[in-house]
Amino acid sequence: MLCIVHAIGPAMQHPDLPTPAPEALAHSDELAALLRAEIDASGGAMPFSRFMELSLYAPGWGYYSAGASKFGESGDFVTAPEIGPLFAAVVSGALAPVLQALGPEARILEVGGGSGAFAEVTLKRLLELDALPERYAILEPSADLRERQRERLSRSLIPPVFDLVEWVDGPFPDDWDGVLFANEVIDALPTPRFTVREGEIYEETVQVDAQGRFVRAEQPADALLSASVRHLEQYLETPFAEGYRSEVLPQLPYWIQAVAGGLKRGAMLFVDYGYPRREYYQAQRSDGTLRAFYRHRMHEDLYRWPGLQDLTASVDFTALAEAGTGAGFELAGYCSQASFLLGNGLDQLLEQADTRTDEVGRVRLREQVKRLTLPSEMGERFQVMGFQSGVEFEAAFLVGDLTWRL
Repeated sequence: MLCIVHAIGPAMQHPDLPTPAPEALAHSDELAALLRAEIDASGGAMPFSRFMELSLYAPGWGYYSAGASKFGESGDFVTAPEIGPLFAAVVSGALAPVLQALGPEARILEVGGGSGAFAEVTLKRLLELDALPERYAILEPSADLRERQRERLSRSLIPPVFDLVEWVDGPFPDDWDGVLFANEVIDALPTPRFTVREGEIYEETVQVDAQGRFVRAEQPADALLSASVRHLEQYLETPFAEGYRSEVLPQLPYWIQAVAGGLKRGAMLFVDYGYPRREYYQAQRSDGTLRAFYRHRMHEDLYRWPGLQDLTASVDFTALAEAGTGAGFELAGYCSQASFLLGNGLDQLLEQADTRTDEVGRVRLREQVKRLTLPSEMGERFQVMGFQSGVEFEAAFLVGDLTWRL
């Protein structure tokens, strides 16, 4: 049985959101038409996870697949690598001992390369530390972003270092040793949403009403989603309340196994915003964590302007720990972004940079540090989790260990 809960669509007013340009609105309207056509072909409803997948990744139309600027002050959000070079310099310094221990055939796989800022700083830093990998692969689904990354890196790296970079369509197909890195990737995985009704689990779907608006609906959850929600309840030692609504990623273990591929010896490092499970599914967070971002404004109209706004959900880091260890890796550590950066030499890098810049540069560097580490900025909201296999990576997590919260 399907039951419409409420409508969210063009009728909602958002006076604080800047109006997109006419050509952008036309682009969104065309993607919306494709979404409506698939909903109609699917019998009148599609899982929300499919709506999110197409809104973000539909070739040529989705938010990450089209050509609009996403990152930085002119885009919709700012990631840590876009703030300045300190983030990537610290992370690459923490990864360098792993790469050195693995030897000259070590590889790096960066999932979701953004503007290329992280790869640029990392390769320069690893060159300084004599820890360059044999290959630096960027797994980037967006053709537009690939081209922007290629232009940036070819411009900023010396030819022998740029020659290490490659763009791949999937994980390495062979066995490999090295490092897997993903910054703000898991939050953008298309996620199912669930609701509890009279003790039963329902999956959120998307329908189209008589006015052509996308509306929220529900259908009985399949076995995989139901089992995932029951696993949460068992872990939390209490059932969800009537009407409780949130997200869960049943596919996360499969995604981790797929993206790591044949990684035998090495480390995986994930940076994202989220919570350990008991905080994620608190009773007061009864409407989940999904939200939309448009021009640095967060709002809750997930159906507005498909293809023009980012859709994102917080990460359940307990689920990430389960997925990583289930894939055969050992949990190396878990801490806040501030703790990770401070524990891996942020202060020392800042001191070194101070000696190579003027007063204006020093002010900018300190602004970077504030944005990366203050609790009111990214310092506590963003979490870092590492895994290891056949190498020692625990030393990167000696400051501010939070594994006890998992």
